[in-house]
Amino acid sequence: MNLSIVILAAGKGSRMKSNTAKVLHPISGKEMLYFIIKESLKISNDITVVIHHQKEAVQEAMMKHFGNKINFLVQDADNFPGTGGAVMGIRPQHEKVLVLNGDMPLITAQALKGFEDSKADITMSIFDLEDSSGYGRVIIGDSGVERIVEEKDASDEEKKVSTVNAGIYSFSKAVIQKYLPLLSNDNAQAEYYLTDLISMAKKDGLEIEPLLVDEEHFKGVNSKFDLATAEEIMQGRIKEAWMKSGISMQLPSTIYIEEGVTFNGESILENGVRLCGNTLIEDSHIKSGSVIEDSIIKNSDIGPLAHIRPHSHIQDTHIGNFVEVKKSTLKGVKAGHLAYLGDSQIEEGTNVGAGVITCNYDGKAKYQTIIGKNVFIGSDTQLVAPLIIEDDVIIAAGTTVTAGKLEKGSLSVSRAPLKSVAGFYYKFFGKK
Repeated sequence: MNLSIVILAAGKGSRMKSNTAKVLHPISGKEMLYFIIKESLKISNDITVVIHHQKEAVQEAMMKHFGNKINFLVQDADNFPGTGGAVMGIRPQHEKVLVLNGDMPLITAQALKGFEDSKADITMSIFDLEDSSGYGRVIIGDSGVERIVEEKDASDEEKKVSTVNAGIYSFSKAVIQKYLPLLSNDNAQAEYYLTDLISMAKKDGLEIEPLLVDEEHFKGVNSKFDLATAEEIMQGRIKEAWMKSGISMQLPSTIYIEEGVTFNGESILENGVRLCGNTLIEDSHIKSGSVIEDSIIKNSDIGPLAHIRPHSHIQDTHIGNFVEVKKSTLKGVKAGHLAYLGDSQIEEGTNVGAGVITCNYDGKAKYQTIIGKNVFIGSDTQLVAPLIIEDDVIIAAGTTVTAGKLEKGSLSVSRAPLKSVAGFYYKFFGKK
């Protein structure tokens, strides 16, 4: 690796209209900035993230993902605002410096290969747009790139140019060291523009190579609409990759899969499935409308319309419609419908009837329900934790279990005696 990477992540992003820092807005379960750093690490061992707005939050979020694999530099935005000011404190390790923007989550290492291969003093990304409003215009002459004009500083004639700056540059270290100290903020915004390095280098006869890139990979996210568009593209990439690896998806456009989700073996996802967090699905069938969060599902069928909440481990199990499982381990269990199983451990051969719930919270603390093998739990049963149910137990329908422990082989019944009043219907409605 002979490439240093600088990621500009200091801006506020006012067009997002949010209290959250722009680069921390999530796409497919991870912050925008996460994806850029992840791809950068594939091609560089010297990565610096420039931060300013909500710098503590940005640094903390990225440290959780990448630890000491990346460096941080706080921009002195009061004295040196703008993209040029952001890189003034950079000390690159390598002879080429690639400058990326923190609001381009769709960039991939492969899409950056052109910058790696270029031998020019400066390489800058460009693309052509029918509507170039909002972008810096790239003025190209007979000898190549002449200068870049920010839209707010562009003349009416320059605004008609359709070739725009995609916002990514590579510089030789010598260019960075020579021209950064010469930057001026004598412009409409009183900012230091990184793009001014292009003009200065051009005057000195340095080679400036334009690199045509595709809009999808270099698309900036500047609004909630852009965020939604990027989300659709990212979801398409995630699902395409997993389908190529052998996962079947019915109506994939309706399925949502986050970045941290993984699959082993062959599984089926029906329409409307939502998979979140660090979920693992292995040789399972996830049925329509089911949601699974931060859980492990192996050799099981889930749903339709089931909700598997975080820290659940489900294996060789049938979970039916309207069943909710939270922080529980189920192995070889059947829970067909309308049940809540929270903070529980349930062993193989156990059948959970409709309407069964584990009452795991007393208003102050949460407690476990431990259920052994071959237990039959009748419909509309309440299991009040803490509770241990040993193997081979039958619990009759409508029972509330508060015993703390049910012995192996026992039957538990808790019902009020049935009272039947003959002829009451006719008396109540006054007719016969």
